Amino acid sequence: MLRIGHGFDVHAFAEGRKLILGGVDVPSERGLAGHSDADVVAHALMDAVLGALREGDIGKLFPDNDPAYEGADSLVLMRRVADLARERGWRVVDADCTIAAQAPKLAPYREQMRANMAAALGVPVDAVGVKASTTERLGFVGREEGIAAWAVALLERIE
Repeated sequence: MLRIGHGFDVHAFAEGRKLILGGVDVPSERGLAGHSDADVVAHALMDAVLGALREGDIGKLFPDNDPAYEGADSLVLMRRVADLARERGWRVVDADCTIAAQAPKLAPYREQMRANMAAALGVPVDAVGVKASTTERLGFVGREEGIAAWAVALLERIE
């Protein structure tokens, strides 16, 4: 049996924070606002896995009003989501992510993002895709107000 999940997340830019994407500290003048490390692509991927599990979203598991998750490393949380999948009798087969960011350029960090998230999920690197795109200066992403990310995850029932 297979299940697919879809995830989406968005964070506004914030001064004085690191820009963490897929567990990579991307050089940037601004980071993203959020209770945790605000890793928008990791959050989208976790939501995709949780969607396939029918377990809600990351806000249900890791509430943004819980001080335990303030500044949390999203890859640590992703490991917990992968553990939950295994506990429920599922394994991640494949995942694909898209990041929408006008700036900074993300291509140089794509492979490390893939490796980081694959390790957190406990899957081979070739099971995680990451793409980045601009929005041709349209919308909040195009105005460089924030970054958005989408993800899909395919899970397989463990026999």
